[in-house]
Amino acid sequence: MKYVLLFVDTEQFSADLEAMTPDDRARAFAKVDAWMAEHRHLIRGGSKLQDAHTATTVRLDAPEPIVTDGPFVEGKEVVSGYLEVDVADLDEALRMVRTWPGCPVVEIRPLES
Repeated sequence: MKYVLLFVDTEQFSADLEAMTPDDRARAFAKVDAWMAEHRHLIRGGSKLQDAHTATTVRLDAPEPIVTDGPFVEGKEVVSGYLEVDVADLDEALRMVRTWPGCPVVEIRPLES
């Protein structure tokens, strides 16, 4: 079964990451790299997204489409990246995510077939 893992950064997580020393930040990223290597046989694609301020949103629920700069919602959490994984079932996706060493929120969504 294919799922998308949406990695969600919080303001606090971003602030904590920014406050780290370069060595501590490098160790944190090394943990993420190790997690990716451990699960590479399940990962089918994905990427880190640019910061939310680079987003463009198109609202189609008005008489005419409305295009605005920035993310679609004002919030303290933003999707910062995603992976597509091919796993046996939701339980396997949950086992993967429970060991994720990065941002504090991961949304798991099944892909339509």
